[in-house]
Amino acid sequence: MKNNNISWSGFSKKTPAERTAHLQKHELLSKASQQSLNTQEMLSLDRADQITENVFSRLALPFSLAPDFLINGQTYQVPFVTEEPSVVAAASFAAQIIKRSGGFTVQVHNRQMISQLVLYDVPDKEKAKKAILAEKSRLLSLANQAYPSIVKRGGGACDLSAEIKDDFLILYLIADTKEAMGANIMNTMTEALAAPIEDLAGGQTLMAVLSNYATQALVTAECEVKLHFLSRNKEQAQVFARKIALASQLAQIDVYRASTHNKGIFNGIDAVVLAAGNDWRAIEAGGHTYACKDGQYRGLSTWTYDAGNNSLKGSLTLPMPTATKGGSIGLNPSVRLAHDLLGKPSAQELAGIITAVGLAQNFAALKALTSTGIQAGHMKLQAKSLALSAGASEDETAPVVSQLLKARHMNLETAESILRMLRKQQGQDSSLE
Repeated sequence: MKNNNISWSGFSKKTPAERTAHLQKHELLSKASQQSLNTQEMLSLDRADQITENVFSRLALPFSLAPDFLINGQTYQVPFVTEEPSVVAAASFAAQIIKRSGGFTVQVHNRQMISQLVLYDVPDKEKAKKAILAEKSRLLSLANQAYPSIVKRGGGACDLSAEIKDDFLILYLIADTKEAMGANIMNTMTEALAAPIEDLAGGQTLMAVLSNYATQALVTAECEVKLHFLSRNKEQAQVFARKIALASQLAQIDVYRASTHNKGIFNGIDAVVLAAGNDWRAIEAGGHTYACKDGQYRGLSTWTYDAGNNSLKGSLTLPMPTATKGGSIGLNPSVRLAHDLLGKPSAQELAGIITAVGLAQNFAALKALTSTGIQAGHMKLQAKSLALSAGASEDETAPVVSQLLKARHMNLETAESILRMLRKQQGQDSSLE
């Protein structure tokens, strides 16, 4: 169920149980997901053993929510799975500012996957290329016969092209895999073409496999930030907007900055992709490859300062071949919960949400870098981590963090010393096990 009129005020101050109650009150979860949360029975060991190999345990990561992303006029409550606290806080902050400025606009340019059939020892590559392309219709039909279920769902192989690169003749199969990411579909179809294409080319198959460089599944997210959300001081807001635009420009010309710029984008993207049960490694690989599409690694997003319109405009385009079916998506209760929160989106809708999150994360990072500095927020989070590592309880964490932030040296030894003094003052046993 999608609801655009939920109040999220104070959500970050609630306890986990209160947050769960809030989600249930507004009917954001299915009955199955509610049951999983109430019993805390998420991914069982038995189910984990069915998903992958050699299982003996499970790794838990925090499952968070970044509410109120306004995308194409629809509000989404976005699940994040990440161990980095600043990611969720930054995304939530950016989502609120961008929502007040009109929200995100997302365009899914296409949603097709690409696989490669690579031949070697081809006697006459040009002749082989012409012979293969002359048989395109028949070969596409053979590919679809290899995976008839996707054809029944309205998808299937739709194009075949060929290129000669050094010693190789490479065939590119393009197919619509509908709601699935499509690795199994594409690999099955491409392998089915190996023998008939070898007959046409007279060469040998080196490999037949999906490419994670999904240039037929590009998504663009855009937004506009009104300058008064950057600062109440008009002149200062203009300075911030110009600095963010300059930081974007720097990521286009300096590979060292581009790497960190894009890592910030994937801080958000990976967290949502992981929550939604998708392959974050494939998304990362395709995104970083796209950042090199013109021969140099560049920032994936761009920000421009529109002085005439008194606004800052952001844009992010990258391959986003996400899925809502297949793999372990239907097997993991936590993943089911994530799709519930998002309103059970289609694969294309999910791709748009994730791309918008990447742009939001990028905005938050650039705003921090060009104004207060990145360390202002990080130091408080580091202090909290040290307090918890020292053994501070829930009630002790805040006072330990407060003193750590004032300490000359912020480290575990200092945190433990502060905690001992605090407990001594409160008449508790000051020993730390």
